[in-house]
Amino acid sequence: MEINPLIQKLQNKRIILGSASPRRKQLLEELGLTFEILAKNVDESYPDHLSPTEVTEHITLNKAKAFADILKEENTIVITGDTIVAQDHYILGKPKNKKKAIEMLQNLSGKQHQVISAVAIARKNFTKVSHDTTQVFFKKLTPSEIEFYIDTFQPYDKAGAYGIQEWIGKIGIQKIEGSFYTVMGLPIHLLYKELKNL
Repeated sequence: MEINPLIQKLQNKRIILGSASPRRKQLLEELGLTFEILAKNVDESYPDHLSPTEVTEHITLNKAKAFADILKEENTIVITGDTIVAQDHYILGKPKNKKKAIEMLQNLSGKQHQVISAVAIARKNFTKVSHDTTQVFFKKLTPSEIEFYIDTFQPYDKAGAYGIQEWIGKIGIQKIEGSFYTVMGLPIHLLYKELKNL
């Protein structure tokens, strides 16, 4: 029986997912990795002059830097990530309340936006950050669809106030150009490539 080539390569490595995101946890499990979860509270602010792509890389790198003490250990790999939703270069963060969530989904309704996800792979004296962008096209959402989704799924931990893998994605997204998993929160194809290249 063939062994997953990535698992073979990463034998004897301690892999840490520096994120509390259940979506990132799920995707790493589906990649076949054995890992620990160790989330840290990191300042997610950023300089105003940064572009949306630079913002997600900046935050992802800061999340990796928070593990500087652990990264002194040999054979330890830390994976961090960040996802932002951008529309006309304006960043939509995580909604603080229902009113904000409604506003965000109303802005996305019937329009195109971008989802940018970055991933960092950090080891002792080495950190590589890369990103991927997917274009997302929403149909025109009705007020009742928006209200139902927010009340049922409580998307307050999600950039742009939605999760593509949830009900709103199934009924509201007409098409995407790029990776589904980038929208879900982790450019898994980039992570696989960079882990193979270690």
